[in-house]
Amino acid sequence: MQTHFDPAKLAADPDLKIAEGILRTCVHCGFCLPACPTYNLLGDERDSPRGRIYLIKDMLESGRPADDAITHHLDRCLSCLSCTTACPSGVDYMHLIDGARARIEHTHRRPLWDRLVRAALGWLLPRPTMFRLALLMAQPFAPIARLIPGPLGSMAKLLAAPAPPTALDHPQVIPAKGRRVKRVALLTGCVQRVISPEINEATTRLLTRHGCEIVIVKDLGCCGALPHHLGQEEAALVHARRNVHALMAEQRARGLDAVIANASGCGTTLKDYGFLLRHDSELAESAATIAGLARDVSEVLADLSLRPERDVGGLRLAYHAACSLQHGQKITDAPKRLLQSVGFRVEDVPDGHLCCGSAGTYNLLQPKLSAQLRDRKVANIERTGAVAVATGNIGCILQIRAGTALPILHTVELLDWATGGLRPAALKHDASH
Repeated sequence: MQTHFDPAKLAADPDLKIAEGILRTCVHCGFCLPACPTYNLLGDERDSPRGRIYLIKDMLESGRPADDAITHHLDRCLSCLSCTTACPSGVDYMHLIDGARARIEHTHRRPLWDRLVRAALGWLLPRPTMFRLALLMAQPFAPIARLIPGPLGSMAKLLAAPAPPTALDHPQVIPAKGRRVKRVALLTGCVQRVISPEINEATTRLLTRHGCEIVIVKDLGCCGALPHHLGQEEAALVHARRNVHALMAEQRARGLDAVIANASGCGTTLKDYGFLLRHDSELAESAATIAGLARDVSEVLADLSLRPERDVGGLRLAYHAACSLQHGQKITDAPKRLLQSVGFRVEDVPDGHLCCGSAGTYNLLQPKLSAQLRDRKVANIERTGAVAVATGNIGCILQIRAGTALPILHTVELLDWATGGLRPAALKHDASH
């Protein structure tokens, strides 16, 4: 793509220079269009990656503030990154759209209600204690709130009674069972540990049973993904810096073989810390180190020899590939191979490259589009004839659960059960028959 940036501006702004390089990579081929969920739904090229690239190019070249039109179309982007998997030219759409979102927040004034909702989400969701308290306070009003249209109604539909705090909410070292083969830090998450702490519990049982010593690192908190994708750049960097400090202190003191995320959205952001903190003279090198240690839980499990301890009866699972795992981290086969290795029958979901509509806070901010994507995903899942769904991301679990009666489980819950752990509560007693 030809660009016409002012050379002086490019020399003065390294982020603009990066954006220009990304824009010049695009060759207008259009392979991204059929891979894009919103273009599939709406048929408007401005709601496709290629169209959004043109909008971003115009905004950046002109130096104008973001307007209502560009904000509207960029807000509709899920950041699912299906386009990057389809792109033959290697366009770095993730960093382009992330930078554009930050520019929108700096240069465009949204309506008051929109600003309040986005600010509340960016502040509340990364703080588990406050999020748990908010859920407790909201429970009596949930039936009424579900009748309200827009973001508030969407939030109410996803409301669940929070689980009480668990031991994993506190810094500690959980020793390996038998000989230690790895020492890993576990990111316990924000929303996940409030809504579904059983995922972290299954993760620790599974990893320690197979020789991993797990560290719950002091001062480790939100990865920064939620505010980052809202365009709240400074808030995201505060979270990232805190985590880099905490993890590097542990790495220097006792060493780490990996930093594990069992929510794939978090893992994608952890692996990007080197880029996010590239301008931080104090932490850039440490951030790159942590990004190099970051692993999805399935990557670590693939290095271990899982030992099946019970017959799961060839339980038929639909494997939903979370976008942040298949497109963001390029992990496609490992979770399925792991499930198959312990006795599950795994079915691919038709059109599995397309997003379920969760996408961080997308299901809250774009409820109509999100519901359409969810319903299409659920229909494709149910076509497989599976009796349960496996996936690797809490956002996908909550989103798909709202549209089907099938049990939706994290991959680690199923692997833990098959290798001697607890049967997941979400599985009905006769699910394997």
